[in-house]
Amino acid sequence: MTLILVGLGSGGCSLNRSDAAFAKMEESDLTGSIGPAAPPTPTESDLVFTRTAASDVLTKGDKDSSQPWENPETGARGSVTPLAQAYASEDGRTCRDFLASYVNGRSESWLQGAACRASHGRWEIHTLKPWKRS
Repeated sequence: MTLILVGLGSGGCSLNRSDAAFAKMEESDLTGSIGPAAPPTPTESDLVFTRTAASDVLTKGDKDSSQPWENPETGARGSVTPLAQAYASEDGRTCRDFLASYVNGRSESWLQGAACRASHGRWEIHTLKPWKRS
């Protein structure tokens, strides 16, 4: 005769369902809906590369040209393109507006700027700010 023993009973384990064991969302955890991502903000070193590219492309004076730039430190890159023709500023200097792209990772934004020709022939950037469509 074969004897089969089946163990029944508790093996020392129990399931105690306590609500404290589960994560709960608090009212302060609510943040609202997710809107569009803010445009990337250039670092100061990115802006140095952008200003240098702007001065270079304006100094060359080529019509319909762009100057690429890249910051190996941050991985940001872009290009600078002069807009329209040069104009005389209030103080009589020759100035020109430009548009610069700014790409960092998968994000892109635009900067608008203006530069005026300095006495030594190079262009000095006097404004560079986020581009606002008008």
